[in-house]
Amino acid sequence: MFREMVFHIQRNTFWLLSALLLTLLPVSVYKTEGPLCFPKISPSFSRDGDLMIGSFLPLYAVKVNNVTGSAIFTSQPNKDCRSYQWLHKNFQQAMTMRFAMQEINRDPVLLPNISLGFQVYNAYHSDERTLESSLQWLTGESQLVPNYSCRKQEKSVAVIGGATSALSVQMGTLLELYNFPQISFGPFDPILTDKVQFPSLYQMSPKDISLHQGVVRLLAYFKWTWVGLVTTDDLRGEEFLCEMTGKMEKYDICAAFTEKIPVSERRHEESKVDFMPRIMESSAKVVVIHGDTDSLMVLRYSQVPLFPYKIWITTSHWDITMRPCYVDNYNFYGSLTFTYLTNEVPGFKSFLRTVSPNKDPKDIVLKDFWLSAFQCQGEHKSLELEQCAPNATLESLPIYLFDMTISGLSYTIYNGVYAVAWALHEELLRKSEISPEEAGESWVPRPWQLHSVLKDIQFHNSAGDQVFMDEKRRSEAQYDIRNYVIFLNDTEFLVKVGQFLPNTQPGQDFTIFEEAINWGWLNSKIPRSVCSDSCHPGYRKTPKEGEPICCFTCSQCPEGEISKQIDVNQCVKCPEDEYPNKDRDRCFPKVVTFLDFTGSLGIALTLIAVSFSLLTALVLGVFVKFRDTPIVKANNRALSYTLLISLTFCFLCSLLFIGRPTAATCLLRQTTFGVVFTVAVASILAKTIMVVLAFRVTRPGSIIRMWVQSRVSKCIVLVCSGIQVILCGIWLGTSPPFPDMDLHSEPGHIIIQCNEGSDIAFYCVLGYMGFLAFGSFTVAFLARSLPDTFNEAKFITFSMLMFCSVWVSFLPTYQSTKGQDMVVVEIFSILASSAGLLGCIFLPKCYMILLRPDRNIQEGIKRKVNS
Repeated sequence: MFREMVFHIQRNTFWLLSALLLTLLPVSVYKTEGPLCFPKISPSFSRDGDLMIGSFLPLYAVKVNNVTGSAIFTSQPNKDCRSYQWLHKNFQQAMTMRFAMQEINRDPVLLPNISLGFQVYNAYHSDERTLESSLQWLTGESQLVPNYSCRKQEKSVAVIGGATSALSVQMGTLLELYNFPQISFGPFDPILTDKVQFPSLYQMSPKDISLHQGVVRLLAYFKWTWVGLVTTDDLRGEEFLCEMTGKMEKYDICAAFTEKIPVSERRHEESKVDFMPRIMESSAKVVVIHGDTDSLMVLRYSQVPLFPYKIWITTSHWDITMRPCYVDNYNFYGSLTFTYLTNEVPGFKSFLRTVSPNKDPKDIVLKDFWLSAFQCQGEHKSLELEQCAPNATLESLPIYLFDMTISGLSYTIYNGVYAVAWALHEELLRKSEISPEEAGESWVPRPWQLHSVLKDIQFHNSAGDQVFMDEKRRSEAQYDIRNYVIFLNDTEFLVKVGQFLPNTQPGQDFTIFEEAINWGWLNSKIPRSVCSDSCHPGYRKTPKEGEPICCFTCSQCPEGEISKQIDVNQCVKCPEDEYPNKDRDRCFPKVVTFLDFTGSLGIALTLIAVSFSLLTALVLGVFVKFRDTPIVKANNRALSYTLLISLTFCFLCSLLFIGRPTAATCLLRQTTFGVVFTVAVASILAKTIMVVLAFRVTRPGSIIRMWVQSRVSKCIVLVCSGIQVILCGIWLGTSPPFPDMDLHSEPGHIIIQCNEGSDIAFYCVLGYMGFLAFGSFTVAFLARSLPDTFNEAKFITFSMLMFCSVWVSFLPTYQSTKGQDMVVVEIFSILASSAGLLGCIFLPKCYMILLRPDRNIQEGIKRKVNS
């Protein structure tokens, strides 16, 4: 809606300009004398024919004068020839018109017996001069006579023009008063397809709807994330900026700056004062230029400083090679440009090789171009062509002056001429069918009669491409990506380095040959254009507050996370069976670990456990051998045997904790440990109780005598052990232990361990065992001072004190360790507590039995008592 409103305003403005021009033109305008710059204002280039096509091409540039306001309508801008300058490279467009006309006139099938001619007028980016050229063509003479034709015979049928959308609108507003078909060869603009506003306008260019995608793909390929955008200050420029910025966001590319250049002719000095310093001072090393060559005239004349170095990316309608002769192009060396992918027109280059003013001396425009292009003007203005590069050809000119390869605009003009020719041909055939006698050499159709035919024309041109006038069937543009290269002898080339083909299969739509690109002063080094340096693997991007996403700092990945690529937004965690390296840029497989029998620690613990179990068995053997001695008999042989056997199993049960955990070992290790230790502690408790009861029995008439029997001690052991067995049975029945993997306790390791299943059941087993131990310690402590040679209370007290100390310290240590260390702590506690019981209770007895046998007999005991 906004664009339509603007176009309505433009059209209304042009109506006002037309009215003002008609009323304000002075009488002198109608004089017959020609202005000084007549060749540049009148038809610059023409060929007569039975039917004529008008053409408005940007062949000359002119500076804006200082006259403003209403004064511009009372001044004659044609009197000063010094402001006109050749746009040499656009001369190919005029040659294309001539070539197409020659082909059509020589074709025996197309428009037989009818010749086509053309008139080329200059097109300006100025409302004043655009209106002037249009009125001049409608008048037919150099003088402007509005609403009056000075031609002897009206032969004009169509207009080819509109190098830009603005020119199409400006000219179309006037031409539509007479229903002249206007064939626009400029960039495709969707707003011009509105036949309500522009019923007589036809666009020939392919659709550029995917151009911004190709540019962004190029930026993303070279990882240019900080770029400048330069475009025309019009609706097409706004549309391009909107599309570009939206597409750039998807690739995390930011615009360092945007410059909008007014669509008008400017003095090139203004650019140095205004926007060029901002462009060159920007930190962005890559600048995207969008717009057509004529709209961005100011860039052509802007001599930018050689440094800082920039890479320029230009879109399909801005000719990077086109510039004045006195301006070098080294600042664009190494840049990339999108050009239309077109087929070569057969015979076009051969035709251009034959063009020479010597063969057509009456063509004053060609002569003027020749003298200017070959720099024969200046001090010797009267120099003859024979003295100016006598053997020169267009092919010898550098590409910034003339290109032998047909350009995208010239190719569109070529198709436009043929479209008019085919429309005339169809109208001629229709006329012949209706009135054969009226269709002859004098047949001249009215311009508005072509509309019904022109809108449906389709044909194959000589290059093999199918051309549609119906804009809905118009194909989407395809592009070559070319590299602007300057060699040592100042020869310039556009080298093809890639393609962008929309609507093709993914992966084949964009290709780039990086090794073929010449980056200018950087040689083979790809330039960098970023706001912030890349974050290396192992780091992530952290956005800076209040700045674009392309400006960031680099932060190292958190513990346990990695980044394998540069410029990642988020680090990722390693799989559970892998761990990050020190640089946090790779994941390595974790080492599976457990307390193995083959490890040094496993071997040491195994040797200690086996050694103590053998020592316990040896003590048991000693007690069995000396079972009839007073010491063995006095300390309850059955309980001593039970205690020694349980201690042997206590030492051996620690072996269940060594080795790779399995379902069987996980079920047995804690329950076996709990049961055998309970039997050992219950035996100690029974021994302690029996000692206390034995001293109580010595009193006459004591009723406790009945309790001093072996059955009582056996009952104590069985009952206490039975309770523990029940607890273990409940544990195994409800939530049994099972093999598990600990992935997080030790970095880089997967610990195979036993999950206890129910921590409550585990601590209940330990708590019950501790309760029995504390009871044994309490009873033994109370009976430690009872007088008797064979009183074990003192030794039991020390053994239980050591036992309780070990297991009390075990709990916090066990809770604070993880993985393999937990197993080591428990094994150490089992071995230490078992060794304490063995050492405190049985080693003194073994010492008496083996080393002091004299004290292990009745006589020795009596002597000790008497003493």
